[in-house]
Amino acid sequence: MAYQGQPNFDHRQPRRIGVLITNLGTPDAPETGALRRYLREFLSDPRVVEVPRFIWFFILNLVILVIRPPRSAHAYKTVWTEQGSPLLVHSENQLAGIRERLSKQYGDDVVVKLGMRYGNPSIASQLQAMEEEGVRQLLVLPLYPQYSGSTNGSTFDALAKDFMQRRWLPDLRFISHYPDYPPYIQAMADHIRAYREQHGHADKLIFSYHGVPKRYLTNGDPYFCECHKTSRLLAEALGLSEDQWMTTFQSRFGREEWLQPYTDFTLKALPGQGIKSVQLFCPGFSADCLETIEEIDVENRGYFEEAGGESFAYISALNDAPVHLDALTQLIEDNLQGWAPANNQPDILDARASRADAIR
Repeated sequence: MAYQGQPNFDHRQPRRIGVLITNLGTPDAPETGALRRYLREFLSDPRVVEVPRFIWFFILNLVILVIRPPRSAHAYKTVWTEQGSPLLVHSENQLAGIRERLSKQYGDDVVVKLGMRYGNPSIASQLQAMEEEGVRQLLVLPLYPQYSGSTNGSTFDALAKDFMQRRWLPDLRFISHYPDYPPYIQAMADHIRAYREQHGHADKLIFSYHGVPKRYLTNGDPYFCECHKTSRLLAEALGLSEDQWMTTFQSRFGREEWLQPYTDFTLKALPGQGIKSVQLFCPGFSADCLETIEEIDVENRGYFEEAGGESFAYISALNDAPVHLDALTQLIEDNLQGWAPANNQPDILDARASRADAIR
């Protein structure tokens, strides 16, 4: 095995703290070829699709990657912006905001980067860049508040795979979830409250989360429970009664049962139950993306209105709202406790290099 490293390593290199924030990822362009590359990487992950690899290879390559990329490319074209993919744009803005906040305390001693689990910028490329900048203590924050093996677990897999090829491993801290982190709950509550103060209330506030197959829950994945905990805490922060809110799950595919109740089925049924106005928020999405902009605000809006609903409102993800960036920065700072910036004064670095030269 050939290990990555720095062939011309300089012992004068400053030692820094690194913060890597991650998200799911996005295709490079809203085109069939780019979607095929992205979906191949995404759907080849055994954490995402828990089907025997031999069987899944043929399903993926002979069916899904033939049929799905053109459809997905069309959907992405409807949400693509002049700056690019909404998820990447929002993530880069989050990166800039967190970097600015951390720099006030750590200055140049902290390196903050963004890596995507699938697509670009890749986690591996950012880890390499951090090593080259002297990162020796690394904190990783996947922006999935509720833990699932298919998201947070998969992110750790990517780290582990990269570290298997790396000569010098940094000290590692991994924030595996934050479903009940008070500043995160408060940030969402403030965001929703501000929206409702401007636009009014609805008959029902729906918290919609990305779905996973039900068997993940029965096999021990805590995602379902953590989603419900987030919803309960958020409803309490907003002062909602039990009949004013509910939790649903979206974005399923395939024939097996997924976590219920399904968002689309719910929106089709509510008008018949006398619920004529709804507001929908997605607590599991740290940034708006295809699943919120197109699936929720277009597709599911249509289901509700076709069933007789009169008012549908999607409340945006927190994105780079200051309350969100403040909460994420506080979460990072809480988890950096005990890691002090290194002394990178020139005389210290020169002395370190001299000692290294003396024993060669």
